[in-house]
Amino acid sequence: MKLADSMSRLGTETAFLVLAKAKALEAKGREIIHLEIGEPDFDTPKNIIEAAVDAVRGGYTHYNPSPGYPDLRQAIADDINTRRGVNYYDLENVVVTPGAKPIMFFSLLATVNPGDEVIYPNPGFPIYGSVINWIGAKPVPIPLREENDFRMDVDEFRKLVTDKTKYVIINSPQNPTGGVLTKEDLAAIAEIALEKRFWVLSDEVYCNIVYEGEHHSLIEFPGMEELLILLDGFSKTYAMTGWRAGYGLMPKELAKWVAQLQTNSNSCVNSFVQRACIEAIKGPQDEVKRMVVEFKRRRDIIVDGLNEIPGFKCLRPKGSFYVFPNLQEFGIPSQKMEDFLMNEAGVAALTGTSFGKYGEGYIRFSYANSVENIQIALEKTGEAVKKL
Repeated sequence: MKLADSMSRLGTETAFLVLAKAKALEAKGREIIHLEIGEPDFDTPKNIIEAAVDAVRGGYTHYNPSPGYPDLRQAIADDINTRRGVNYYDLENVVVTPGAKPIMFFSLLATVNPGDEVIYPNPGFPIYGSVINWIGAKPVPIPLREENDFRMDVDEFRKLVTDKTKYVIINSPQNPTGGVLTKEDLAAIAEIALEKRFWVLSDEVYCNIVYEGEHHSLIEFPGMEELLILLDGFSKTYAMTGWRAGYGLMPKELAKWVAQLQTNSNSCVNSFVQRACIEAIKGPQDEVKRMVVEFKRRRDIIVDGLNEIPGFKCLRPKGSFYVFPNLQEFGIPSQKMEDFLMNEAGVAALTGTSFGKYGEGYIRFSYANSVENIQIALEKTGEAVKKL
């Protein structure tokens, strides 16, 4: 079969590949504890589900505007303005998409030409590098190092910026490390962006899952509204991964083109899901707070448990629901550890290199699972690695 040359540059999200391997083992009778997939294990809050059911019964089963329903877009703009203490956004700045990934895809397509340089975090969400490569841009990874709490080193970042830098991606709280950029980090990034005038995609999909301190955004810095593409969604905060609802906030002129790309690809996000998203934003937030409290409890259990296993060294992440322990003392490649834990311990995790070359020597565990399963996974991991 002859495919387009560009397909050879398209990557994937390895979590789904590992999930498929784990499911295949389960089909053969193996018990697998799933710490590989980045998905809250909680049910979507009932008020959101009821809003969707009511919407279906109320006839919200037809097309809607490509950028999304105006009242949902306004609710998103109002929410960001309130949470960030700004007044930049209204509905014309917002595009609602089926999940948050299309905001990465569409904004890169709309702003970056082949040969332009795009700086992105490494280790980082694998779709960043995949899309950068696919559109023919030049990927420029910036290492996130354990000794810097997996935060971007702003001095190193400044050195990577050139006249060809067109677009920069940041992610805080970060996948896969749980690192969180400080307000000082963001101030430095904003200063460089405003000086050099490049686009910045700020992936804030984990912004509500922060355990110490508070989350800060680049939109808090005057002038960044002209350069910022703020990405967020409903999947992580509201346990709505399967609903496929995300959004981006950006300058109005760019939003028009991003919406047009959506028209050309998937038309619009389905109507009744958007009505549920309005309820998610405007309804009670008690379930969100409860989930974050439980995630923090799980974080402490898995970090303490991993640090008690000889060979692992695990930082305590400040956000998201991942840990990214150092396994270099074992003296084996990360991929081998992933395979070993799956086959020997029945624990599904992701090799650090799934997130880029600077992830070598690390492995990612998601603690979006029950405390009971996390404790079993720790016990099985501890027993298994004695064989190494």
